[in-house]
Amino acid sequence: MNSPQGLVYLTRRERFCAAHRLDSPHLSTEENKKLYGKCNYDNGHGHNYELFVTIRGVPDPKTGILVYIDELKAIIHRVIIDRLDHRHLNFDIPELAEVIPTAENLVIVFWNWLEPELPKGLLYEVKLVETENNTSFYRG
Repeated sequence: MNSPQGLVYLTRRERFCAAHRLDSPHLSTEENKKLYGKCNYDNGHGHNYELFVTIRGVPDPKTGILVYIDELKAIIHRVIIDRLDHRHLNFDIPELAEVIPTAENLVIVFWNWLEPELPKGLLYEVKLVETENNTSFYRG
């Protein structure tokens, strides 16, 4: 029996909890408070994030899969979840020290962390759900 051939998209969802503070060094204190509101509280605030990592490709005709799902899960955990879960993104993550940790910026950072860990061309999209109403995604 042959496997059907075609481009497939596979998404893995993971969750993590983290705190952050939105504060731009390019803005005054008043401008930051006006722009970011409660997201600019001095000590930050937290989110229960949902991270979706989508890969794409043609399934291996021998196995019918793009990648072993436990391998993808392990990469996502090593590269993102284990680093960020229950951390303050502004203070605990040196790689984010110069980044305003908006969802928009985080999806780009996560792409840059994940992309070299996966086979070339496999990563399609990184999506971050910050709240039930706010989602950002990046496709490299």
